[in-house]
Amino acid sequence: MNKGLLATVLSGFVSIPAWGHTPICDCYDNGDSTITCEGGFSDGGSAAGIAMRIVNNAGKVLIQGEMSEFSDYTFAIPENNFRVIYEAGDGHTIEIDSRDIEE
Repeated sequence: MNKGLLATVLSGFVSIPAWGHTPICDCYDNGDSTITCEGGFSDGGSAAGIAMRIVNNAGKVLIQGEMSEFSDYTFAIPENNFRVIYEAGDGHTIEIDSRDIEE
């Protein structure tokens, strides 16, 4: 068997893993009229600077900011139901409904 053919055959047995980074975000009620969200990526990447938006049911932005250098974001709880939107770019968006946030 020639070297070129052997390399082609062997390359079919070698797989290179494709590691992605999935966004992660969780929010909890601090019990003091604020909510803290913590974020990151499944590969251990930081969420520092990731855009955060708090919107009402109609999609109107109530509060906006970004994750701190510690990958967290704290905001005052709006009066009505809302959604937290963690926008990590390239289709990496997580939405958390206020009804799913626990103390």
